[in-house]
Amino acid sequence: MGSNGLSGTEKKVAFSLASVFGLRMMGLFMIMPVFALYGQHLQGFSPLWVGIAIGAYGLTQAVLQIPMGILSDKYGRKPVILGGLVLFAIGSLIAASADSIYGVVLGRAIQGMGAIAAAVLALAADLTRDEQRTKVMAIIGMCIGASFALSLLVGPIVAQHLGLSGLFLMTAGLAILGMLIVHFLVPNPISHAPKGDTLAAPAKLKRMLMDPQLFRLDAGIFILHLVLTAVFVAMPLDLVDAGLVKEKHWMLYFPAFVGAFFLMVPLIIIGVKRKNTKGMFQIALMIMMVALATMAAFSQNLWVLSIAVVLFFTGFNYLEASLPSLIAKFCPVGEKGSAMGVYSTSQFLGAFCGGMLGGGAYQLLGAVGVFMVAFGLMLVWLMLTIGMKNPVLLKSYTLEAAVKDKTHARDMAAQLSQLMGVVEAIVVLDEKVAYLKVDEHFDLREARAVLGSAH
Repeated sequence: MGSNGLSGTEKKVAFSLASVFGLRMMGLFMIMPVFALYGQHLQGFSPLWVGIAIGAYGLTQAVLQIPMGILSDKYGRKPVILGGLVLFAIGSLIAASADSIYGVVLGRAIQGMGAIAAAVLALAADLTRDEQRTKVMAIIGMCIGASFALSLLVGPIVAQHLGLSGLFLMTAGLAILGMLIVHFLVPNPISHAPKGDTLAAPAKLKRMLMDPQLFRLDAGIFILHLVLTAVFVAMPLDLVDAGLVKEKHWMLYFPAFVGAFFLMVPLIIIGVKRKNTKGMFQIALMIMMVALATMAAFSQNLWVLSIAVVLFFTGFNYLEASLPSLIAKFCPVGEKGSAMGVYSTSQFLGAFCGGMLGGGAYQLLGAVGVFMVAFGLMLVWLMLTIGMKNPVLLKSYTLEAAVKDKTHARDMAAQLSQLMGVVEAIVVLDEKVAYLKVDEHFDLREARAVLGSAH
């Protein structure tokens, strides 16, 4: 088996864990395009509570994201993932049986308590070689994007035929399917991947927040998911007012999302070719701002709204795809787990705040008010990008190190730093690994000679 491709086990790991992640995210997302329309029979229904119900999972997910990752390191990845999926199923059943909106909020909050993202990514890292880890993470990332697209298609269709309770029962079924995949298809890990790659270290979180480049990205994902959640509080109601019956909303959302995926590809290609990620990033922000301004100005015109939805998803898809890779490029070497922990927490907090802000703004100002508030937040993000740097195109390596003591670790790190192509190097004695950031001149064989690796 060559080192250039995924092994059979790594393919199995990638697609089984991507399926688990995707099924769970689909269960969380399916409610977004339909709840404001199909939840109107619930006791206590109001736009504010619609927003809280849609975003409630974000608060518990944000609070428990890092602790669940740490628990997985102590008690094992699979037990924590299975426990999280059990909580997700319980939350789904509570929401399915609720006759008031408050019961749905409780169910959504319990769904979010099954915060398994860090444990799933850590398990993926445990079961893959360091040189193949990026590919596996990319497959999982693509599956999350696909699950969001499918939720825009499946959510409205399921809600139309089975109602809101049927939709929540389906999410419980997805959780059970995820448990079966974890138990029967995902291999058992023999060893843990280096922690710096996968898990957040609480002691390092403050440093992640104080880094100006990482802070811009964390603030960005917070705003992006705040805006997404807020828009989906108002958009379904606005489309009905514009003349699109709720049973046909999927006919707009799904093609718009897929079309937007293809429209974002040129942004990625141009950004890479011209080495101007920052410029493309700002263009994507402006595309979303144009979309939001159009939604506010033409809220009664279905055709113009449809074009605005395509533009919104074009900008959203580019930013959602770009942010994790930018975090990896800007974070200090060996601290990707901590950087991603803060990033994920910011993302889920954004979803919670977006639900509250979207619901409150709709109740006070209507759909136009929601879109204008979202526009203002995107403008704040655009201002934040002024000081953003273009990332240098570097690769990261995590390599085994035959290190004996602290002095040996320092000497080894010094030798690695002197190698051609090595931009940054750190050797961690406790983990017996070296974390490297390198450019195109790097020779892996030279590094392994220094590390005394058996490879």
